[in-house]
Amino acid sequence: MTKTYTFPTQEDLDQVKLNWRRYLLPAIHPEGIKILLGEAIIFLVLDLLLMLINALFDINIPSFWWIGIPLLVFSFYFFRNPTRVTPTDENLIIAPADGIVSNIKQVVPPAELDLGDKPMTRISIFMSVFSVHVNRSPVTGTVHRLKYRPGKFVSVADKDSEDNERQEISMIASNGQKIGVIQIAGLVARRIFCPLKEGEKLTAGQIFGMIRFGSRLDVFLPEGVYPKVLLGQISVAGETVLADMSDLKATKKGA
Repeated sequence: MTKTYTFPTQEDLDQVKLNWRRYLLPAIHPEGIKILLGEAIIFLVLDLLLMLINALFDINIPSFWWIGIPLLVFSFYFFRNPTRVTPTDENLIIAPADGIVSNIKQVVPPAELDLGDKPMTRISIFMSVFSVHVNRSPVTGTVHRLKYRPGKFVSVADKDSEDNERQEISMIASNGQKIGVIQIAGLVARRIFCPLKEGEKLTAGQIFGMIRFGSRLDVFLPEGVYPKVLLGQISVAGETVLADMSDLKATKKGA
């Protein structure tokens, strides 16, 4: 069956019109707004107390804002949620995180995800503190299983990281294939945000959570599906194609 292509309308073109705000003033994840407000209130209270102390004791201690303003700017940058345009092919597995493809290997998935007991190809994406930390669904489908595990402060850059805090997620894609995703918190902080519920439906590229301050996302591919990315490649959440499940159909057809 030959696929047809629908060319964009002028309205479509207007919606993706490029401007400087998309790059310099991206949206902020709601979790980030809470932290920004909290930081601003703390520094405001500290500054008011400092002004009172200076007035009472006739001293001149510098304002805390020389620390507060850079911290607020960094927090804004860290919790940024830039616009992403996700491919619509249901057979594609899309990157759930920004970062670097740090590992590709055959691993038996956690039993809690109900993905079987055979090794599956696992693609690991490492997020530094400078990466966008918003996580997006790799496929359109339904949340099948969820398992949260508390853990330790351990680097996730190049290890299997069994000791780290993690949120394990399995999904059944709209084409029937099972996909595994694991959010793994890193060395700097342990704070995974994932409000998903079993049975919840997601579309590819939809935001489902985030991890704070350095972390990793693992994606388990179905058997017979192979990576379209290479070690060291830069991954863009909601846009980079990790794998194509239509390869699985072609393999079965040729068998």
